[in-house]
Amino acid sequence: MTDFDPAEHRMVPQQRWFEDFVLGERFVIPSRTMTSAVFAAFQTASGDTHPVHYDVEYCRARGMPHLLAHGFQTLIHTAPGAGLFPYLVEESLVGFLEQSSRFLKPVYADDTIYPALEVTELNAGRTTGTVRLRSTVFNQRRELVLEGMQKFLIRRRPAQTSSI
Repeated sequence: MTDFDPAEHRMVPQQRWFEDFVLGERFVIPSRTMTSAVFAAFQTASGDTHPVHYDVEYCRARGMPHLLAHGFQTLIHTAPGAGLFPYLVEESLVGFLEQSSRFLKPVYADDTIYPALEVTELNAGRTTGTVRLRSTVFNQRRELVLEGMQKFLIRRRPAQTSSI
């Protein structure tokens, strides 16, 4: 028998509650180069077979330098689970409430993207609060290619019980 406890096997041992978030706080998601494997994985998952996403000669004939990433293919890289955010709220997360996004510039095969989430709004309720995150994706040319919003319902810190 060992002292191992599966409940303590966490990426981030210190859990956070609604009160622990700060406006302007950023959660960086690892960068990723949009390789042909990423394109193939998205095609498999989405079922999208339009040639603008999978036929480089089709793209070049239309003036594009390479395969064009589907907007959703770029968006999925803002999934909070790709970074630390969901590990911080394993005990306090109630749900993912809302998402929106705008696709501002094209993303092509071999581009490298840099996703991040930033706390932009905190609305406290009695037992929970909403945390609004601005989602951004920049490319290697420092261009903002995607901007959006994600909203989460997070529990407030539980009241400490006294042992009197």
